[in-house]
Amino acid sequence: MKRLIAFAFAFTAAAAFAADDEKDFKPLFNGKDTAGWHLRNEKGHNSWTVDGGVLKNTVNKGEHGTDIVSDAKFWNFTVRYEYQVPDGSNSGFYLRGRHEIQILGDYAGGKTAKGGNGAIYNLKEPSEFASKPAGEWQTVEATMIDNKITVILNGKKIHDAVECNAGTGSHLDNNVKEPGAFFLQGDHGTVWFRNIRVKELPKTVAK
Repeated sequence: MKRLIAFAFAFTAAAAFAADDEKDFKPLFNGKDTAGWHLRNEKGHNSWTVDGGVLKNTVNKGEHGTDIVSDAKFWNFTVRYEYQVPDGSNSGFYLRGRHEIQILGDYAGGKTAKGGNGAIYNLKEPSEFASKPAGEWQTVEATMIDNKITVILNGKKIHDAVECNAGTGSHLDNNVKEPGAFFLQGDHGTVWFRNIRVKELPKTVAK
């Protein structure tokens, strides 16, 4: 009986911790449609669909999709999201619309790179290889405070307060001292997202 009570207490504590860990996070994707988002190029091919709580970008060989951008803009924040990417497929999750956390189906390669999965694209490769195989959901927690980015990929901290003072390519603008939107790269390859949510952090002024 004591063991049962102890187990129940531990389970309850873990559940409470998990709930507390999500406190103040708000969904950016409602799981039903693309409300709160818009196409970067309104005249582009809309490759985005929603199915079963998953935001899907499907780009067939020889086609080009379109990036999708959040209506809301943010300064300091922690954003959490999950994604699934086929082998060799390429996408990205942009912080403030300027700084890309690379998404790449590179599990077979087994090596980090500035253009590899989890990289701050073309700026800094992950501190360790943390990619999962195609067909598995990968989890990201990215925090941006002023011009510094910290990223946890699949439970491993791969970037720790990395200074990022410029756009990393394909960015929406160069206004790095202003709030910005999130955007999901859709013009390269197939990728799926779910459970995208954000927690705004106290405002500071970038120097």
